[in-house]
Amino acid sequence: MAVDKNMNILVVDDYQTMIRIIKNLLKQLGFNNIDEATDGGSALTKIGEKPYGLIISDWNMEPMTGLDLLKSVRGSGSKVPFIMVTAESKTENVIAAKEAGVNNYIVKPFNADTLKTKLTSVLGEF
Repeated sequence: MAVDKNMNILVVDDYQTMIRIIKNLLKQLGFNNIDEATDGGSALTKIGEKPYGLIISDWNMEPMTGLDLLKSVRGSGSKVPFIMVTAESKTENVIAAKEAGVNNYIVKPFNADTLKTKLTSVLGEF
């Protein structure tokens, strides 16, 4: 099945510069329907307002972390593809995210090729 490049994507990060970088990379890859949230709580509000085909979330945010957001999304029964972004590649973090139902994991810094590889592993070829 072809990847729908018109799907809604939610980028969640408390650092505006990182949101801009991820949005620009997604646009380079042909995705244009991109919303943003600066914390897990506002992300949950947006998730409740419309369906998303992908969520890309930072791990380290306050007051709700990316891991807490992931647990909440999975707790609601949602199977939406979820990619965690973090500067830390600690094994225990990767394991915790996998146990919580993350689809993939990106360690900062990363480029468009890395993002495309991760997206392809989650969404399929595009």
